[in-house]
Amino acid sequence: MSTAVLTHRLELDSIAETALKAAARFWFGVTVIGQVFFAFAVASFYALTALRANYHAWKITNGYIPGVTKGNLAVAIHLISAVMVMLAGAVQLVPQVRNRFPAFHRWNGRIYMLTAVVLSAAGLYMTWIRGSVGDTSQHLGSTGNALLIWLCAAMALRYALARDFKTHRRWALRLFLVVSASWFLRLALFLSFLVFKGPFGFDPVTFQGPFLTFLTFGQYLFPLGILEVYLWAQDRPGVLRRMATAGMLFVLTLAMGAGIFAVSMAIWVPQVKAAYDPRKSIAETLSATLTYSGLDQALKQYHELKSTAPSSYNFDEGQLNALGYQLIRTNKFKEAIRILQLNVEAYPQSGNVYDSLGEAYMDDGNKPLAIANYRKSLQLNPKNGGAVKMLQKLGAP
Repeated sequence: MSTAVLTHRLELDSIAETALKAAARFWFGVTVIGQVFFAFAVASFYALTALRANYHAWKITNGYIPGVTKGNLAVAIHLISAVMVMLAGAVQLVPQVRNRFPAFHRWNGRIYMLTAVVLSAAGLYMTWIRGSVGDTSQHLGSTGNALLIWLCAAMALRYALARDFKTHRRWALRLFLVVSASWFLRLALFLSFLVFKGPFGFDPVTFQGPFLTFLTFGQYLFPLGILEVYLWAQDRPGVLRRMATAGMLFVLTLAMGAGIFAVSMAIWVPQVKAAYDPRKSIAETLSATLTYSGLDQALKQYHELKSTAPSSYNFDEGQLNALGYQLIRTNKFKEAIRILQLNVEAYPQSGNVYDSLGEAYMDDGNKPLAIANYRKSLQLNPKNGGAVKMLQKLGAP
């Protein structure tokens, strides 16, 4: 082989290696930004709403249920652990931190692994005991994710103790990906909303369907597969192999960035705004009145406060909606219907409030009024696919 050909080959190898490293850094940078914002949104929303005793805003896995101490504690542990692993994981994989502050890297890694195990255990409790959305196939997918978290944490710890740092880092990368699975699921789900202009491949009411089952398993299997391709390209020099892998990572990172943008606009930005809203929760206020003074007094209080202190209390549409759903979850259908009727009176042009009232009537066994409200919801929002499915379920012509 001539010197010129060898030089050209070495230049191509160098370019391919640089491209692969750049694509990996690009992916990691976008991931860290997305996860830090997610952690900030979750920490802000749930911590500040808890400080204001506005637990009605908690919608994760059946939300906050008064008197159910064990279940509520599991939700709190799950949320705190999620924030911790997002922040600790982002720091743990930064090479500069690992090289300059090895003691911090070791202790942060231990905290990260322990928190990941606690997070997954709380998740299993919420899925199988407390009850969660989705069907059995989705619950099995989530269970597989928890088992992989435990496996990857154990293997990462094993090779760290054996001082086989190359193998340790690979298991640490796998752990990072499986711990981030629910984050990946959110990105993929909201990216699909952008692409398909709404829910695709599942029922938005029951939150069941083949697409969600696919995402439940794909949220960790797909990233793990991409990682193995990356490691394979990293280990085996080859211009075509490395350039193709770099291109794949670059495209996937762009898609991931679009998913981050979609879920941020739909969920995380509104959560941050709600977290720093200084107004008192009208839902929490009425809930206390319902408990101690009854429905009639709560309705009277709502009208009085709306008349005398409209700027001191949060009268947004979601407030009564959250209270109504909490009453539905505790089988207090009559109270839920009246609260949601109050929301309809306050927001007569919102298709969502009629949809919620229709669900309350359906759960209470009042099929005619359920149909009437779902139809009104669809009239106000023709894109409400959930209302269409519920009307079909109710056998409405």
